[in-house]
Amino acid sequence: MHTIAQRKNSPELQILKTNPSLMPLLKEGDLIEVTFIENGNKAVFFDVPKVGTGIIYGMELINARNILKKLSIGDSVAAKVVEPENEDGFVELSLAEASKQKSWQIIKELKESDELIKVTIKDANAGGLIAEVYDLQAFLPASQLSNEHYPKNAEGNRNKILKELQGFIGKEFSVKIIGVNPRAKKFIISEREVVAENIKELLKKYAVGDVVKGIVSGVANFGVFIRFADHPEIEGLIHISEISHNIIDNPKEVVAIGDMVEAKLIEIRDGRVSLSLKALQSNPWDKVKDKFSEGATVEGVVYKLSPFGAFIKLDDEITGLLHVSEFGSVEELKKKLEIGKRYPFVINSIKPAEKRIILGLNKKIADTNEKKDNDIKKTYENNAPDTKIQGGPEGEEN
Repeated sequence: MHTIAQRKNSPELQILKTNPSLMPLLKEGDLIEVTFIENGNKAVFFDVPKVGTGIIYGMELINARNILKKLSIGDSVAAKVVEPENEDGFVELSLAEASKQKSWQIIKELKESDELIKVTIKDANAGGLIAEVYDLQAFLPASQLSNEHYPKNAEGNRNKILKELQGFIGKEFSVKIIGVNPRAKKFIISEREVVAENIKELLKKYAVGDVVKGIVSGVANFGVFIRFADHPEIEGLIHISEISHNIIDNPKEVVAIGDMVEAKLIEIRDGRVSLSLKALQSNPWDKVKDKFSEGATVEGVVYKLSPFGAFIKLDDEITGLLHVSEFGSVEELKKKLEIGKRYPFVINSIKPAEKRIILGLNKKIADTNEKKDNDIKKTYENNAPDTKIQGGPEGEEN
């Protein structure tokens, strides 16, 4: 075998150098195929066909150590041109960068072919799962998990979500590639896309407007997951706004995991199913004026306090709003009203189309609150220390 010095001065190379038109023109960043020819102490050398000798040293040598372990003299490997010709006449190469570039190319082709791939989960964070594909780090966002694996019972708690996701480390997932950006080193995969393909076929049996039976498979703060009774592979979502005509803070107020329910199918899109419970319920707002009238005094229970007012339950189905302006500030509102307590109110307006009843403070509340303030004031005055100062300049009270 020729030494590196012999190769540099070989007749073939000299002929090529005196006839540049016969030599391939290398550019920085080119991806080329080279042959492993010599392993030195501080550098590794490769044959670059029709050009000369390539070299890897320094940080590039450290970065390529795992690749070099698998190479024997005479093996071919992909390399990236770092510098077409350095001061010593070598082509400076990078194996690590070439390997990554090749991997990105494979990933792009897999995405374009919409091919299903299998990955093993290596790590997890609160945002999703991490896998490795062709030595590249792929991210599987929690939002791209199938309904089966989505952490639906974590109730938005990041620690609970992370704990559930960590349970998938070491597991194999079937996924599709949905996002590739080599410059930003962005590689996004989706399990939901794979499941959606199978679900789309099953969903052809259903149409918007159908009423389906299902079992509550998960309850999140934003809604309820329902697994179809006749096709358990299909799991739909009832958004919190579609659970009841009344205002609710959490779906757990209405349903629990394992409950059997009937729901109306309101949307099918891209393998996702949206359902509604309230679509099958009579709308209490249609007959609200049969129960309540503007100007009337009603009693209601304080259900919830918010920055813009208090929500008051007038009965099991109707909730009214008492605006914060009735008190002047949120602080005053919180002083005067207690959650769970019953108070009298005046109905200022009823708007069935907007599902809204606007309430006003009943005079009784206002008088009671004023009496409370006066009582507090009197108590303070009666117990306040004597502010008179004895012994002025002439012995008089000041």
